[in-house]
Amino acid sequence: MDPIGFHSILILLGAAVVLVALFRYLRLPQVLAFICAGVLVGPTGMGWIPDLETTRNLAEFGLVFLMFTLGLEFSLPRLVAMKQIVFGLGGAQVLLSCLFFGAAAWWFGVSVEGAIVIGGMLALSSTAIVMKLLIEQLEQNSRHGRHAVSVLLFQDLVVVPFLILIPALGGDARESVWLTLGWVLVKSALVLVAIMLVGRWLLRPLFHEVAAARLREFFMFTVLLLTLTAAWLTQTAGLSFALGAFLAGMMLGETEYRHQVESDILPFRDILLGLFFVTVGMLLDLGAVQRWWPWIAATMAAILVFKTVLITALGKLFRMETGVALRTGLVLSQGGEFGFALLLQANQFRLLDERASQIVLAAVVLSMALAPLLVRHNGWIAKRLVPGYSRARVSGLEVIRAEADAARGCVIICGYGRSGQNLAWMLEQEGAASIALDLDPVRVRDARDAGKPVVYGDATRRDVLEAAGLHRARALVISFNDTAAALKILETARHARPDMPVIVRTMDDADLERLKAAGATEVVPESLEGSLMMGSHMLLLLGVPVSRIVRHVRDVRRDRYRMLRGFFHGADLFEERESAAYQERLHSVSLPEGARAVGKLLSELHLEETGVSVSAVRRGGIRGPMPAPETRLAAGDVLVLYGAPEALEEAEKVLLEG
Repeated sequence: MDPIGFHSILILLGAAVVLVALFRYLRLPQVLAFICAGVLVGPTGMGWIPDLETTRNLAEFGLVFLMFTLGLEFSLPRLVAMKQIVFGLGGAQVLLSCLFFGAAAWWFGVSVEGAIVIGGMLALSSTAIVMKLLIEQLEQNSRHGRHAVSVLLFQDLVVVPFLILIPALGGDARESVWLTLGWVLVKSALVLVAIMLVGRWLLRPLFHEVAAARLREFFMFTVLLLTLTAAWLTQTAGLSFALGAFLAGMMLGETEYRHQVESDILPFRDILLGLFFVTVGMLLDLGAVQRWWPWIAATMAAILVFKTVLITALGKLFRMETGVALRTGLVLSQGGEFGFALLLQANQFRLLDERASQIVLAAVVLSMALAPLLVRHNGWIAKRLVPGYSRARVSGLEVIRAEADAARGCVIICGYGRSGQNLAWMLEQEGAASIALDLDPVRVRDARDAGKPVVYGDATRRDVLEAAGLHRARALVISFNDTAAALKILETARHARPDMPVIVRTMDDADLERLKAAGATEVVPESLEGSLMMGSHMLLLLGVPVSRIVRHVRDVRRDRYRMLRGFFHGADLFEERESAAYQERLHSVSLPEGARAVGKLLSELHLEETGVSVSAVRRGGIRGPMPAPETRLAAGDVLVLYGAPEALEEAEKVLLEG
């Protein structure tokens, strides 16, 4: 790489790192941090980086991986299951937004082709920002959250036709637009069928062979080759390279290697997407913003107001409550990152002049900057603007309260999935009353039709728990695996009833201590309980007396699963990306003759200060579990340590070097 290009990349990365850290501290989306980094170091900002072809090429690679990820997450069954909202509400919102914004752009002098692009660009919302904020606020399963996700699903899908349309609009002006568009659609259909046939017949056998090699690098390079080849084929056919990346992702998403692909491609995608958004920021001309700021402010206001009003009105047509429809509109009112993808393509084919491009780009960026404020306070705004919305929520609480009054002194079950239903059945067999809270309306309807004591309600809300009889409940159970929600419920429960038993289900032991510290009476790690039961059955089949098996199980539970926590990870190249759930692990350290720990007592080493505990010591082929602090270590001993990777490394230094 030439020195200027290398120097530019270093500046871009440095600015991005600093601004991402700052925006994270301010709880703002990192998409905006990358855009601001581009504005800061770009040709119209500090001028540290000229408008280089290198950065533009990197931005195009970022767009390829953005569309590849979209294809990977594409799910036809999911679309069919949510078809009424996805295609009904989502389709109507995109169509009417395209018509309104496109007509407005044409009225103000933009060409027909450019107006179509602007209409499509402003109809989209930010999937990255909305999903992140909804998950943080535990609203992704609320009514407005589910409606918003459905509309975002259609918006992401509609990007693909626009990526086909833009090259057609930017074709030879002497030819008929409709003729060009028809020919492009024919080519698109042929390429689509060819790629899908190749993917269906060759892709799965190919990846069986690649996976059988058990070489992570080989697997990763094959994914990259497939993605870039599909992008090259569609570009060669006169279509968008992003379309090929989408098709490649969609084909791989139908195989059993989807999660492995997602894990391997994530680092490349995040880096290149960051550079893509940096390049978008470099496109923003601060001088143009200063010249045309009234137009930019008016466009931003039109985006926020029109999309909010439109989605609210459409929501009413789809029989939503006014408050829920308004909250959905507020959540989706901003512009989105796929709009930048369309803008990049439009600029490549010169469909927009500088004035229109700068006004729309700046307006979308500003609307995304305001998105966190609108999403975080959507409930407060809805209550202020729709007085009846509060009463509607109160009426929902009345239903919960009536159900709880019918079963006084009941057990409250938060979540009515499989675990919650099994627990409710066991309580029913013993004649113990229960009430379950769940956010799946279909599940609640079916269960209530069957006569089960289940009500629709968000257990993380204090008023819902109080309506369910928190102050007189015999116990509370959190049966779903969501640590953030569980901590929120525990805070409410412990504040109201410090003496009430609370049992929490979790997938593993990663958050066991946090949940215990937050007030859980018992935490049931599903994976450890499964291991315990499997071991019990095996011992029974081997003829071990039942009394000894029961004693083993009792000892493990009494010790809060400490004997089972952690495991030897090994060096499996195809092990999925580690999550926080598997950070703590077991690690063996052998003490050679000259190790500093030889001859010392375990208590003298203070290993607990490094965050590590000693699970066992093996000496002369004999393994002693849970050794006493007075155990004196000798050369040749093997210590089995339990802790996080960094703590294990520190503890090993203490044992070997002092």
